[in-house]
Amino acid sequence: MKIVTWNINGVKARLGNLLVWLKDSTPDIVCLQEIKSVDDQFPRAEIEALGYHVETHGQKGFNGVAILSKIRFDEVHRGLPGDDGDEQARFIEGVFSTDKGVLRVVSLYLPNGNPIDTEKFPYKLSWMARLEKWAKERLVLEEPLILAGDYNVIPEPIDARNPDAWLGDALFQPESRRGFRRLLNLGFTDAIRAVTDAPDIYTFWDYQAGAWQKNNGIRIDFLLMSPEATNRFSSASIEKHVRAWEKPSDHVPVVAELVLEPIQA
Repeated sequence: MKIVTWNINGVKARLGNLLVWLKDSTPDIVCLQEIKSVDDQFPRAEIEALGYHVETHGQKGFNGVAILSKIRFDEVHRGLPGDDGDEQARFIEGVFSTDKGVLRVVSLYLPNGNPIDTEKFPYKLSWMARLEKWAKERLVLEEPLILAGDYNVIPEPIDARNPDAWLGDALFQPESRRGFRRLLNLGFTDAIRAVTDAPDIYTFWDYQAGAWQKNNGIRIDFLLMSPEATNRFSSASIEKHVRAWEKPSDHVPVVAELVLEPIQA
């Protein structure tokens, strides 16, 4: 089973690229972030025509997450628990039936947190704490679980071409990195680092200053796997070539392959 996370940076602006990629890459489950669309304006018809079920948690103009799946959804849960006043659309969970039981897949878009001297940084850290609490509760179920998304965290210096350039950024603050490590320490495995510890592996290149051409990137998009998902893990990769397409997202798809067979109703 091929599961992918991709910050699409506007689904309407990148719809052509998304449809071409879906045909070429043929993923089973796709977690999208920054769809920048309300639910009833998401271009589901074009995606459903390719054989995907579509579930969204949208918001006008910014944020928004979605899950596209060739497998029928058993359940869908929208919004990260823990703050009833949080109206930002950043979290959606899909539940699926497989030959190994339930599979849970989350598409999440963790807050950026910049500037760090504003309320945006405490919101980021609070959101991470809520995610950690939620993950602890889900791990008790002992089911394959994948937390897929744009985490807006650079975990280690190796995950940036120029780490010093990010020292004042919320993505590379000690508090952000500690929050990410706490999540990993619950028992999650970073799919990409499970297959390579090589440098110069990135998932995001800014549109400015020739970042793509200079390979001045960072790795902030992750598929984190629970122990039960890791037991079924077979490979991981980054589909970097998509960044060179016309009108690309500034992020690229990140892939994890699991040995699981879907059960269709």
